[in-house]
Amino acid sequence: MAKCKQKTHKSTSKVLNVRPGGTISYKKSGGNHKTNKDSGKQVRQRRRQGNLSKGDRSRLTAVI
Repeated sequence: MAKCKQKTHKSTSKVLNVRPGGTISYKKSGGNHKTNKDSGKQVRQRRRQGNLSKGDRSRLTAVI
């Protein structure tokens, strides 16, 4: 019997991006609308990509 390959979790693969160095990045939430209550610093920080921690990275590598 052939080995079964684990399927890619499609919703996770649409949210997370695997970089060439092996790090996994994602878009931070809460930056699309209703940002007038937030400070400019908060809005600017949400424009940048977030990076997953090492523990989450090792847990999700098989699924992406």
